[in-house]
Amino acid sequence: MSESLNSYPPLFSQVDVTSAARPQRVLQPHEDQRVLLQELLAAQDRTNALLEEMVTHLTMLQRQRNAELNEWKNANPKLAKRCREAAKTLNKVQAEFLERITEEVADSQDDFEYGEFMLNEFIDRNGPRLAHLNSVIQVLGHLGSGSQGSDDEAVS
Repeated sequence: MSESLNSYPPLFSQVDVTSAARPQRVLQPHEDQRVLLQELLAAQDRTNALLEEMVTHLTMLQRQRNAELNEWKNANPKLAKRCREAAKTLNKVQAEFLERITEEVADSQDDFEYGEFMLNEFIDRNGPRLAHLNSVIQVLGHLGSGSQGSDDEAVS
C-alpha cells in the first residue's frame, strides 16, 4: 500500500501568484537544501567570528584585572598577606555559621515547608548575613591570593 502512495506526484507545488516583473525560478528540493545549508554555514561562520572577538575581549579584560591586582599586591605586600590570613579565618567562621544554619534547617524543616512566615523570617535573618560574609571572603581572597613565598619574602 505504501508503494502506491509514493508513486503519485506531490499534491502541493510552488506557484508564483505575485505580479513581479520577472518570474522567479522555482528551486528543486535538493537545490533548496543546498542553499539553506550554505546560509546556515555562513551564519555559523559569523557566530564563530563573534565568539572569537568576545573571547579576545574578555581575555584582555581579565589580563588587565590581573595586572592591576598584581600591582596592588606588590605595592601592599603586608596587607595582601593579612588579607589572605583574614580570608582563612573568615572561611572557618563561615563553616561554623553554615553548620548552625543547617542544624536550624533540619530542626525546623516542617515549619519551613508548611509555614511561609517561618521560612521568610529565616531567610531575612540569615540571607543577608551569609551573602555579605561571602562577598567579604571573596574580596579578601582575591586580594590575598598568589604565591605565599613571594609575599613572605617581601614582608621580611
